[in-house]
Amino acid sequence: MQDFWNFAGHFWWLVFPLAGMAGGWAKAVSRANERRHQHRMEMYRLKHPQPVTPSPAPVPDVAPGEVEKLLADHDAVNRRWLDYELDVAKLIDFPMMTDVREPLTVAFLRAKREADRVRPADPAEVATRTRLEEYRKAVTDFEVAFDVAEREAKRIRDTGFDEPERQRLATARKLVTLAEDEAASPAERQTAYKRARRELEGLIVLPDVTIASLEEKVARMIGQQ
Repeated sequence: MQDFWNFAGHFWWLVFPLAGMAGGWAKAVSRANERRHQHRMEMYRLKHPQPVTPSPAPVPDVAPGEVEKLLADHDAVNRRWLDYELDVAKLIDFPMMTDVREPLTVAFLRAKREADRVRPADPAEVATRTRLEEYRKAVTDFEVAFDVAEREAKRIRDTGFDEPERQRLATARKLVTLAEDEAASPAERQTAYKRARRELEGLIVLPDVTIASLEEKVARMIGQQ
């Protein structure tokens, strides 16, 4: 035992390198253990894969069918307007519907233009509540403006014209009926159409689509003779 202490007393400095070696060895062992642990975990995950939980689908702001309902409402008002645009006789009966001097007529035409502008080409385009409400407001404004204008047009009819003008409107109404009459001859229909246009000149401004529709009807009937 005395020999050990004599050795330790002479070679005490060996404690430091030995301690360093021991510390390095301990770190190496720790790193090796960590690598073995990671390897075991990887092997475990490979043998026991965890089920993949799908991410919850985003909840759309717009419920299915809301856009389709607005599109249908929009189409319904457009069809009501087309009933006038494609029927000269109806426009003669209710001339205010094309009179842009009337504020109510201007209001519904402006509302129609806005509704058509914001109408989505595809219902999927309307994905947010803000976009839906923008389109809903435009359709509602169009429908209300058209209702108001139509009621007023039916109320006043031709009262905005003096007696000679009302006579011209009545004559034009009869001529249009003759121009669309299948029992009339081609010459009679053509003459009636031209006279009707003359009677309406300066009284009612017919939309281009209205004129085209009437001309198509007259031409089709002539072609069927």
